[in-house]
Amino acid sequence: MTRKIKVHKEITVEVLKLSTSAFGLVAALAWNELIKEIVDVYIKPIVGGASGIVSLAIYAILVTSLAVLVTINLSRFTKKS
Repeated sequence: MTRKIKVHKEITVEVLKLSTSAFGLVAALAWNELIKEIVDVYIKPIVGGASGIVSLAIYAILVTSLAVLVTINLSRFTKKS
């Protein structure tokens, strides 16, 4: 393989990585908005109007739980591959 082809391949791989990361970020932001909306619609009415800290804690727990579940499942998937 010539140096020119190697560089082109490396650039292509990096662009693919960046694109994948960008789509991952967009998906994470979408999930973020969904979880915030769930907390606003379902949790805040239950705990009351002055529930800022409680709502944020529930939101943080939901996001952390989702991140852990996704990470565990992706780790298992990559080990099988």
